[in-house]
Parts: sequence; structure tokens; C-alpha cells
Amino acid sequence: MQLTTPVQYIKGVGPRKAEILKKVKIETLQDVLYYFPRSYLDWRTFREVGALREGDSATVMGVISSAAVRRSASRRKDFVAQLSDDTGIIECIWFNQPFLERVLRAGLRVVVSGDVARYRKLQIRNPDFELLSSEEQELIHTGRIVPRYPLTAELSHKFMRMVSKRTLDACIERLEEVLPEDLIRTRRLLPLQEAIKQMHFPDSWDLQTQARDRLAYEELFYLQVMLALRRRALVRVESGLTFETDNPLVRSFLGGLPFSLTGAQQRAIGEIFADMASKSPMNRLIEGEVGSGKTVVALAACLAAIGTGYQAAFMAPTEILAEQHLRTIRDLLAPYPVEAALLLGRIKGDERKTALSGISSGAVDLVVGTHALIQEGVEFGKLGFIVVDEQHRFGVMQRSALREKGKRPDVLVMTATPIPRTLAMTAYGDLDITIIDELPAGRQKVITRATDERNREKVYEFLADKLRERKQAFVVYPLVEESEKLDLKAATERAEILSKHRLLKSFKIGLLHGRMKGEDKDRVMREFRKGEIDVLVTTTVIEVGVDVPSACILIVEHPERYGLSQLHQLRGRVGRGPHKSYFILIKGPEVTSDAGRRIKVLENTTDGRKIAEADLKFRGPGEFFGTRQHGLPELRVADIVGDVGLLSQAREDAFRLVEDDPTISEDSNRPVRETLSRRYRERFRLATVG
Repeated sequence: MQLTTPVQYIKGVGPRKAEILKKVKIETLQDVLYYFPRSYLDWRTFREVGALREGDSATVMGVISSAAVRRSASRRKDFVAQLSDDTGIIECIWFNQPFLERVLRAGLRVVVSGDVARYRKLQIRNPDFELLSSEEQELIHTGRIVPRYPLTAELSHKFMRMVSKRTLDACIERLEEVLPEDLIRTRRLLPLQEAIKQMHFPDSWDLQTQARDRLAYEELFYLQVMLALRRRALVRVESGLTFETDNPLVRSFLGGLPFSLTGAQQRAIGEIFADMASKSPMNRLIEGEVGSGKTVVALAACLAAIGTGYQAAFMAPTEILAEQHLRTIRDLLAPYPVEAALLLGRIKGDERKTALSGISSGAVDLVVGTHALIQEGVEFGKLGFIVVDEQHRFGVMQRSALREKGKRPDVLVMTATPIPRTLAMTAYGDLDITIIDELPAGRQKVITRATDERNREKVYEFLADKLRERKQAFVVYPLVEESEKLDLKAATERAEILSKHRLLKSFKIGLLHGRMKGEDKDRVMREFRKGEIDVLVTTTVIEVGVDVPSACILIVEHPERYGLSQLHQLRGRVGRGPHKSYFILIKGPEVTSDAGRRIKVLENTTDGRKIAEADLKFRGPGEFFGTRQHGLPELRVADIVGDVGLLSQAREDAFRLVEDDPTISEDSNRPVRETLSRRYRERFRLATVG
């Protein structure tokens, strides 16, 4: 059989079972080979019946001396068989499985594995079993290290083991090696066919580990090959722009700031300016905690481009953040001859025409906007520099679309989410990274406390006390896509409840969420900044970009529904002024132990890097701020958190291969080229997007 043969043609599958397998993304025999067990049971050690004790997990070989269906007191039909060997007899019972009467009959030799319990006498309950037809028979369900697969309600482990074994027997020899021979030899990896066999039906724990490491290395290797190709795509065609970073505009701006830059900000500007002065296009990530001063650093870089005669673009994920950036930029650039404009999806008519005209003519030096910047009809006169803020909100193609608005512009992407080392080598492996690890003087430490519904009134008493001191507060509701209408309804209702609460009814309560019209959002934020609103009830639309120094309390409803990094970013909305600040988490009624541990991490540390590492461990790379957007393969075997050593090896090998063979030629690296084309075709295309 071929690897592309539909799975229905495996004996015992057929069209009906094939439809069920499709639900777990198994359609061909190759899909079966790469549908790996999630865990294993060690049932290699055979035990004599006479030696069994209650609580044992055991494998027993014997002969069925009698078998029958038996009704329980609750009228359930159970199948019961007596299994004997030379040392005794034990009862095996399969609850509510009367159909086994057609399979297990007296006189048959069988191997069973399961947990030994006692009900009047010793029993093995719901054991896995395998009929023996000969002494040489290869066991797959028991008597070995037994695989257990991810299942749906309509699939069983026994069925999946049968499908896997028959698929291995039918086509494993057709599976071609996908790694270069020299890497297999140098890294002492199992060959692919052997790794797949040992992953499904390991002969020992050591071989299972070797198989798993080989397949994890393979995934990480191809991930890194695509990162290396993407990095090369940014610099291979022609040299980039060069900028005069010490121009009069930059000198005047840095010398006229009303505050001193931190050492980390100065270092970041130095690294960015070095890139901008070189002929290679810049592709750099700047990482820094909320409030660390990334915007000022990015603005200095924009002025280096503007002062050299180019335009700069500043793309943000939300309209609120774009508007916040424009306000900050206009305040800082008020003394300088720099024309800044705003471009949002909601801007229409003459206002939009005026903005587009200024952008295309070059009259606008710096344009701040959202996805609207990459829409058709947006033409730049001379785009030379791009800033992408909170870049994890944007996909590869969106960043590429903005880059194509200019001619090899330099790109600076920013994030307030600290990046664990392993993600820095994966989702950001194609970027140079600058870290701003110092907060400006005067930032307040935020006191974090978690509580629950029982203490809600105490929280409101505390809130009322602070409001009487002329402080302001946020109350944040989660906004989850699957329940967006319910979440908005809950936020709206909470604003209504607060406005009528006995302690809070004398204060002004406002409501802000992403579904509001732009002018309404503007009005609410303007009133909040001016102190006309005391408490702003909002969704996570304020996660980034809202800067109100007098807001020193932030209450989060249902924190268990957020990731740790998102909560840490929310915490950054307070502590921005001179007042002592508080971050209060009101947990929902059904908080899991896992969610409780996550929240405890946030109470115990304000170190963003530790929080990010913990978040990655709790949630995995797939959920950690949307790494799937990067056009990189999803990992079936490799563990971004645990496989740091394998990841480092794979990165070293992949980047060396692309450096030595940039086109990944058919002659030199046929297995790699064919695998990229066949297995990773779409992601291979994304990897070469500049």
C-alpha cells in the first residue's frame, strides 16, 4: 500500500470507521503513522495468578475455564470470564460489555492486563486482552509497552492499536528519510522508519525516548529551517536603506526630552541606530515591560528615518492603542516640524482622502494606524521605516503587506510580553532582539491580591475609599470570542450594578468596549482622562495602550479566563502615576486548581520574564500570545518548554544548512527540499515572505 492510500482500505476500518477517523485528522496511511500515542502502559512483566494482590496492575497469561454474561443488581449485563494458570484462577469482568461473549470462550488462551481489585474475591476489572493463536505471536494490546492514543468518543485504544499495527506492517518501508544522513549520524538519531515503529510500539523505554527525541528534533529542525529561510528572505535580494541616525532632528529630539532616558533605552537606541546605519534591512524586536519606554525609543528611530528624508509608519492592533500613540507622538513632537497623521478603518470621507493624499505625496512624515495601513489604496510617497506594536497580534502576511508599501524599509516590532528563551528561538528566531530591562524612575510597585465572590463587598468598600481620595479605577471583564455576546452583556450589567451600588452610586461609572463606535470610545476615554469618569468598566480593549496616571486600581473579573501574560499586561495599566496602586483579581465560582496556581504566580512576582515562562508552561506554545500566527508548523511531538537542548541543536544545524545551501538544492539536500515542498508547503511559502 502507498502512504497516500485512504485509511478505509486498512483491514478492519472501512468507510464508516474512516469517517470517524477523519474527526481526528486521519485520512491516509501516512496520517496514521504520524498519529502518535499520548501515553503508554507498561504491561511487559507477566505475573502468576497465585501471586496477584489487590491494587496490583498486572499482566496474566492463561486459559479461559468458563465465560458467561451475568446480570448485575442494577440489571447491567456484564461479561465475566474465569482465567486460570498453573497457580490458580482469577475472575475477569468487563462491565456492560455482553458482546464479548462472541469473542472470549472457554478453552481459549488469552493474555489480559489491568488493575486487580476485590469484590468478594479478586478480580481484574475491564482488562485489555489479546487472544493467543501461537507462542510466537507478537502482542500489541498487552504483554508489552502498550500505546494509548488520543481518542474521540467513537474510537477505542484497541481499535487504534490495531489500525496502527496494520498500517506499520503495510507501508512503513515506503516512508523515506527526511533528515540529511550527516545529521542523523552526527546527532546519533534513530532512522525515521525505526523511530516511527518505536513511537507506536516501543520495545523498551529507552527506545521510546530515542524515537520521541528523533521526531521532536525533526519538527524543531524544520521549524528552524523555515525561520532561517525567512531571515534570509529579508536580506538576500538587495541591500536595504541606510539612514543618517545622527541628523539634526534626532539630536534636537533626544536633547529636548522632558525626562532622562534610562540606560536600557539608550542601549536600545544604540542597537537600532547601528542597524539603520547599515546596508542590511533591519528586522528587530524590541521587548520591554509595560511602561519601560519602548514608544520613545521607537519614535527616535522614526525620526532617524524622517530626518533622512523618508516616511515612517506605526501600526498598532487596536484603534485605542493607535490613538494613544498619536497623542503621545504629537505631545513629544510639538516643537518639531514633523507632520503626523492617523489612519483607521472608521475614518471615512474627506478626512480619509486628506490623510491618503498626505501619505502618498510625502507631506505626512509619520502615519499611525491599525490594519487600515495595509488596505488597498494606501500609497506611501517614500516609506523607509516601520514600527509594529504588540506584534503578536499581527500575522506574517500582515507585516509583509506593510513592508511592501515601501522599498526594503527597516522594520522594528515591539512587544510588552517578555519572551521565554525557547520562544525567542522559535516564534522570533528570524529577528534580532533588543531588551529594555529597566523601568523609568517613579514607576510604582503594584500590589496584587486575589480574592473571590465572598469578599466582593470588601473590595467595593476599598474601591469607594480610594475614589473619595480622587483616585480612578478600571473594572475589567474578559472578552472571549466564543462567548462575546455574553461577556459584553456581563460587562454592561456590571456597569449598571456598580452605578446603583450603595457605596458607589455617588460616583460616575463609564463603560468601554470594542463594539462601540469610534466617536463613542473617544468620548469615554476623553472623559476618563479628564477625571469626569471615576470607574471605567471595560473589556480587554484596554489591555494595551491606555495611559491614565491617576488610575491606581484595576479590578479583574474572572481572572481564570486569562493567560498570565495578558494579566501581567493589564496590571501595567496602573502604577503609572505617583499613587500607590492595586491590582485586584475576583475569581469566579469554579476556579480549577490549575487556574489557581496560575493566579498565585501573579500574586508572588512582578517579574515579567518569570511570568512569561510560567505562562508558557501552563498554556503551551500554541496559545501563548498566538504563536500560530507566525506561519510555523504546529508541534506534535516537540515540547517548546522542555526541549531546550534539542531546540538549540536543531537551530544550529538548520541555520548552518541554509547558510551553506541557501536554495536548498535538489543535489545537496534532496530530503529537506522534498519535505519542505510536501509536508510544509504552505508554511514554506510563508517562511520565504520578506
